[in-house]
Amino acid sequence: MDRDTLETLTRAIDAALPQTQCTRCGYPDCRSYAQAIADGEAGINQCPPGGAEGVARLARLTGLPALPLSAEHGEEGPRRLAVVDEAWCIGCTLCLQACPVDSIVGGPKGMHTVIAPLCTGCELCIPVCPVDCISLVDASDGRTGWDAWSPAQADEARERFAFHRERLARDAAEQQARMAQRSAPDAAAVQAALARARARKPG
Repeated sequence: MDRDTLETLTRAIDAALPQTQCTRCGYPDCRSYAQAIADGEAGINQCPPGGAEGVARLARLTGLPALPLSAEHGEEGPRRLAVVDEAWCIGCTLCLQACPVDSIVGGPKGMHTVIAPLCTGCELCIPVCPVDCISLVDASDGRTGWDAWSPAQADEARERFAFHRERLARDAAEQQARMAQRSAPDAAAVQAALARARARKPG
């Protein structure tokens, strides 16, 4: 398969994924999983949020036979929403850093909260919370897989994840620039120090 065809297939597979960015498939994000499927390195049944319907969609796209969802990667279930117990939140910001779509808001040492319509139910905030103040509630009335998640929600989640990655890259670049500026010697200060040293040096 040539590069253009492979890229087209990868995009099509990525578009068929729910974009929860939950990593349960074994890859860091939906795009990476799509690439692995296109490359023949991953099965089409490794996405629990997509469920059986998700596997069927990927089977139609790839021409591969539909398989039962891989138990190793999780079970199909209702979409769940993260909820922060405000009484216990210590404002550590670890959940903010873990959220792949920036659906949690708050500041250092301040209470955090989840913007419900933006939460993908990825659950990545749960293990990083040091005080276990985040719980999950059913957000889909028992509906599972693609019955619990719409293409419009997936598209928005994809866009928010892309913005999240761009923000992280921008923040990292700005931090690196600040560190470089601090570590770079001030030319005027260096020249002044050299002048003082020369002045002290005997004739």
